[in-house]
Amino acid sequence: MPPRKIDFDELDYQIIQALHRDARVSASDIARQTGANERTIRKRIERLAADGAVRLTAILEPGAFGYHTTADIFLATDPNLEAEIIERLKSMPEITYIALGQQSTEISIEARFKDNEALRDFLGRTLPAIPGVSVARYAIVPRILRNIDEWLPPKEELLKQER
Repeated sequence: MPPRKIDFDELDYQIIQALHRDARVSASDIARQTGANERTIRKRIERLAADGAVRLTAILEPGAFGYHTTADIFLATDPNLEAEIIERLKSMPEITYIALGQQSTEISIEARFKDNEALRDFLGRTLPAIPGVSVARYAIVPRILRNIDEWLPPKEELLKQER
């Protein structure tokens, strides 16, 4: 089922911008910044979260916990075991991202490790131990330049309304 179309207006955009800059910003601060009523801001934030437009969560910095090695890994998988493979992958704490390829049996993952030896063990032992999985290729990522927590759609796209 495709996601439900949500209509946004300028106030929604301003709220999203404020939360994007600082998710801890209070509704009263946003109300002062926008000139809107604080109750209106609270209701809008609740609606944005309930509609799935925003997720209010803490983003952890892996380096603060000693995870300095990142790898993008592409897995060749048995399509008959896809559901089981995905569930196994979702349970692995090293994995930060999982995606399916379009018209492909590949699964793309991003994983974080404390060091290269942990990455080596993951690639050579952990992943091959999963039935129906083999490592197709991987790349060590020395630096992430932009992450999902930094993404916003262009304002004109957010404010487009289908009527």
